[in-house]
Amino acid sequence: MIGKLDLYRIFNIVGRNKSFSKAAQELYMTQSAVSQSISKLENELDIQLFYRTSKGVELTNEGSLLYEHVNSAIGMINVAEDKLLEFKQLKFGELRIGVGDTISRYFLLPYLEEFHLRYPGIKLTILNGTTTEICALIKIGKADLGLCNLPIQDENIQTIPCKEIQDIFVCGEKYKRITKKPISFEYLMKMPLIFLEKKSNSRIFVENFLKKKGFQVSPVFELGSYDLLIEFTRINLGISCIIKEFSKDYIEKGYLYEVLLEEEIPKRSIGICYLKNVSLSRAAKRFVERINYI
Repeated sequence: MIGKLDLYRIFNIVGRNKSFSKAAQELYMTQSAVSQSISKLENELDIQLFYRTSKGVELTNEGSLLYEHVNSAIGMINVAEDKLLEFKQLKFGELRIGVGDTISRYFLLPYLEEFHLRYPGIKLTILNGTTTEICALIKIGKADLGLCNLPIQDENIQTIPCKEIQDIFVCGEKYKRITKKPISFEYLMKMPLIFLEKKSNSRIFVENFLKKKGFQVSPVFELGSYDLLIEFTRINLGISCIIKEFSKDYIEKGYLYEVLLEEEIPKRSIGICYLKNVSLSRAAKRFVERINYI
């Protein structure tokens, strides 16, 4: 059954071609079917739309008025359909990612570069924050997804681990002597420790591990920046807890030295997090796919 919109589409093409036969060819319909459709529309509107002539058809005054509006409306529909196709093909849109400074600098940047090169029409918005703040942004709809240190204890947040990381302790030249052999936690606790601030998920993970071993962390410095953590350690202000995978260059170049422990801190993961039971946008899905693919 031909709907009202289809009748208007047929009317628009007949009006443009001024011929039932040419319109039928364009529509891949029989001339009889086109003629019947126009008759049906004229009956529904109770008005004559075309004059039949020996050369084809001509719009009546009423038909010209209708054609002007129908042509404009169908043009807008076609534009909308084209925009939807572009949206499906990720030619435009927006992706809002919540991430902290450390993960952004040492993990996320190559993925952002690759995604932007592949989908330049997608606007990338980066929202900075701690894991707790990023989860809050996701839950109120201000971020599509986040990249955070796992685990995350929030029943409303779904996570996908994407990179395993290892927390280690490091020192500068002044404390290099303690790196010759593994040290105990008792010995470590006597050293001047440098940690990230308490709200950091990395700090919480390591601190909870040490608590289970019976040790309370009392840092001499608590810093809000991973880069500051590196620099404070490099100039011999203490022993810091860092992420091995993010600090390989510093260790390999001899700016920092790994302090071996008698028992390694368990490995954990960096992961993608998003709101549970809510579908990701097309751009967000593609970004997640690219991270898991590369």
